[in-house]
Amino acid sequence: MFTGIIEELGTVESLDLLDGDAARLTIRGPKVTEDAGHGDSIAVNGCCLTVVEYGEGVFTADVMRETLKRTSLGGLDKGSSVNLERAVTAHARLGGHIVQGHVDGTGTIASRSPGEHWEDVRVATTPEILKYVAEKGSIAVDGVSLTVTDVDDASGTFGISLIPTTLELTVLGRNKVGDTVNLEVDVIAKYVERLIAGGNK
Repeated sequence: MFTGIIEELGTVESLDLLDGDAARLTIRGPKVTEDAGHGDSIAVNGCCLTVVEYGEGVFTADVMRETLKRTSLGGLDKGSSVNLERAVTAHARLGGHIVQGHVDGTGTIASRSPGEHWEDVRVATTPEILKYVAEKGSIAVDGVSLTVTDVDDASGTFGISLIPTTLELTVLGRNKVGDTVNLEVDVIAKYVERLIAGGNK
């Protein structure tokens, strides 16, 4: 489990495709690897990955076909910046919200409107994702815990506001209009939907 509070910006060292249905991703992240161990979980742009190799500030993780299909990780290049967060520990503060690292789908940066103290961003996504997004609710965008400012079903978009710290310390400050971002909706919404539908019978 994660909190959506990014610990550092990492750099992609390599992304090697394996037989077209998997990949091996190597990332430089000195902070998240300082206490890393084999089998640990690290969220990369919001995707929970398992450490298979590590050392000298670098870790490697295997990325399966399902992850490549549902996320933006397959589009990373050598030198790409990525958001990194280690799994939360029992004694840590839950500064954001409960983030599983299980990406539900992707969205596209539709617009950016800089303000004096923050930047308003609109993200376009599918109706299947948007139905779980609620005004003043939580959403993880590339692994960053954010509050939804509004939802526009007609345009298929939702709004978020980025403070200077988020703009400076995460990839969201670098993303351009048209860029793809990973989205994870609030897990509570999915369980509520299933319970209402009687899916637990």
